[in-house]
Amino acid sequence: MNARGMAADRHIPVLRDRIVDLLAPALSAPGAVYLDGTLGMGGHAEAVLERCPAAHVVGIDRDQEALALAAERLAPYAAQVTFVHAVYDEVPQALAEAGVDHVDAALYDLGVSSLQLDEADRGFSYSQDAPLDMRMDQSAGLTAAEVLNTYEAADLEAILREFGEERFAKKIAGAIVRERDDEPFTTSGRLVELLKKVVPATSQKSGGHPGKRTFQALRIEVNAELSVWAAALPRVVDALPVGGRVAVLSYHSLEDRITKQVLSTGAKGSSPQGLPVELPEHAAYLRLLTRGAEEASPEEQATNPRSASVRLRAAERTRLTVSTTKGTHR
Repeated sequence: MNARGMAADRHIPVLRDRIVDLLAPALSAPGAVYLDGTLGMGGHAEAVLERCPAAHVVGIDRDQEALALAAERLAPYAAQVTFVHAVYDEVPQALAEAGVDHVDAALYDLGVSSLQLDEADRGFSYSQDAPLDMRMDQSAGLTAAEVLNTYEAADLEAILREFGEERFAKKIAGAIVRERDDEPFTTSGRLVELLKKVVPATSQKSGGHPGKRTFQALRIEVNAELSVWAAALPRVVDALPVGGRVAVLSYHSLEDRITKQVLSTGAKGSSPQGLPVELPEHAAYLRLLTRGAEEASPEEQATNPRSASVRLRAAERTRLTVSTTKGTHR
C-alpha cells in the first residue's frame, strides 16, 4: 500500500457514470481496447472494467507515481491492463507497446490530477508552500522555478497572458524579474506573496485567489499541455474504428477550445461551397455524442469540488478517412 493512502480513497473520478455510459457501447466485444490517455489513479479505468469486464485497458500516464497507484487499484484486473509511462500524445507508441493497433474507446481527463494537487511537495497548489516543481513527470523537463528564474520578462508575460488569461501579466512578469535578481524563486509561498502584492485588491476580491491564473500558466508551460493536447486528440481519432468513441474532460477554456475544434471539424462535412453533391471524402467522420459541453450536476459539484469547472465532450467515429497523422486509411 502506498504510504499516502490507497488510490480509491484519494480520488473521486469526475463524471464517472456518464463517462462509462458514453464509452461502454464501444466496448461490448471481448478484447475491445479502452485507452485511458490520462490514467491518473485509475478511477475511470476501474469503472469501465466493472461495466465491461472483457475489455483490455491501455493506461498512459507521464507520472510514475500515478501509474504505481493505478496498478494497486486495478490489481483485480491485472491481466487486462497494460501500463505505459508516456506523455499522452504518444498514442502510436503506447498502442505498439500494448500490442494493439486500434482503440475502441478512449478517455482523456485533462489538467492537473488529484494526486498532483494533493501532494504538497509537487508544487502545483498555491495554497501550500512547496518547491516550485510542477512537472507531471518528475524525471524530465524544466521545473516551474527554472521557468521563473530563466525566462525573459516578455516570455513570462506571454505565458501568463496566453495560458493563464491573466490581465496583469505584464506587471507580474516585471515583478518576478526584479525579485529574482535579488534571490531566485524556489518555493510557491514566495511566489504567492509576490502575487498578493502585485495583483490589485479589487481583482483579488472579484477574481479569486491571485495565484490561480499564474499557477495554471506555469503548469501548462512546464508540461507543454496545450501543444501536447493539440497533437494527442487527432491521433486518438485516427486510432478509432467505425463505432469507436472518445470522451474528453477539460477544466479550462483553452483545453476545451482545442477539443471543440477537433471534434466539430470531424462532425461536419468539408465540401466546398457550391458543390451540388457531397463527395464521400468530404463527409463527416465523427458524430457528436454531447450537445455542446456537458457540466457536472450540482450534486456532484457539491460532493466533488474538482468537478465544478469540468466540460465534457464526446464523439463517435462514423467513417474511416485518410489519416492526417499516418497517411493511411483509418
